[in-house]
Amino acid sequence: MELERVKGRKAGDIVLFALSTCGWCKKTKKFLQDLGVEYEYVNVDLLEGEEEEEAMDELKRWNPDGSFPVVVINNMHAIVGYDPDEIKERLGL
Repeated sequence: MELERVKGRKAGDIVLFALSTCGWCKKTKKFLQDLGVEYEYVNVDLLEGEEEEEAMDELKRWNPDGSFPVVVINNMHAIVGYDPDEIKERLGL
């Protein structure tokens, strides 16, 4: 599964699982960009076949319900849904 990288200052290892058509996913991307932090993301709905399966397996490891968005921070914490306060708290901002 290939992730897109958005450059910014390093605030931890941030991975966003999103859908290209999801309003909450777009808000989460904008929030991370507004914070100016570097993060990686994948729009799962734009993947196909094995790559899509791999992304969904990884997503469900963090969020068994399989809902979007999911922000994984430092491979330790998963934030399900749009939650700017928890994102800031987990990043120590």
